Amino acid sequence: MGLNNNDIFKKLRVAHKLRDDEIVDILKLVDFRISKSELGAFFRNENHPKYMEVGDQILRNFLNGLIIHLRGPMPEKKKKD
Repeated sequence: MGLNNNDIFKKLRVAHKLRDDEIVDILKLVDFRISKSELGAFFRNENHPKYMEVGDQILRNFLNGLIIHLRGPMPEKKKKD
């Protein structure tokens, strides 16, 4: 079997040594609000009753927020006169 979104999210969390509050802050960078308890459900074992799957939208927003977190915001584009 391949990796699912939860596996990718877990691997990114470990690779970047991120805590739950840091992940919440990263998601806030792209105006995506999530609670720590909701976030904890993503990192549970698949057999746990409170386990939740990470949707594509959540993973996409996390990746976009991680880019901003690591690189900084995109510079303003200059307008042509």
